[in-house]
Amino acid sequence: MNSALMPLLVLAAALPLVAAAPPLVGEKAPDFALSTPQGKSVRFSELVSKGPVVLVVLRGYPGYQCPYCNRQVQVFIQKSQGFADAGAHVVLIYPGPPQDLGARANEFLADKKLPTNFDLLVDPGYTFTNLYGLRWNAAQETAYPSTFLVDQQGVVFFSKIVKEHGGRTTAAEILDAIPKPKPAK
Repeated sequence: MNSALMPLLVLAAALPLVAAAPPLVGEKAPDFALSTPQGKSVRFSELVSKGPVVLVVLRGYPGYQCPYCNRQVQVFIQKSQGFADAGAHVVLIYPGPPQDLGARANEFLADKKLPTNFDLLVDPGYTFTNLYGLRWNAAQETAYPSTFLVDQQGVVFFSKIVKEHGGRTTAAEILDAIPKPKPAK
């Protein structure tokens, strides 16, 4: 083997081990496709092309239904008209171990009626969570509760990552951060 190639091979082998970092404000949000618990595939870039997207990363199923996630989603649903008026689509990411994650997500949704501008997407095996650098790799944890606002060009213009259970982004905080549509002349 050519000894000049050796350092490149070592570097190439190490690259997959580098963990992804969450997208920062001003950066392009990585594209992904996940499915609803009912099996409908949703591509992030397709949603973004239609208007701003509120990307809310829940704790999903860390072995139980998170009461903080339940409360946060209930309030977002209560404020759904504000998101609709702003032309925003709300995407809730529900990560967890692949076994029975769809059933757990349906369990989470049992007492909620998602508006038409909302999707809950399951992230079995943490594909999205790892892509966005949000894996909370500890016992009974899945992902850091996080919220991103992404514009029509796919650029993040708001980001909040919480490394505890509480202190999450509120619906009011997000509605204030979404640019208001310009009135028709």
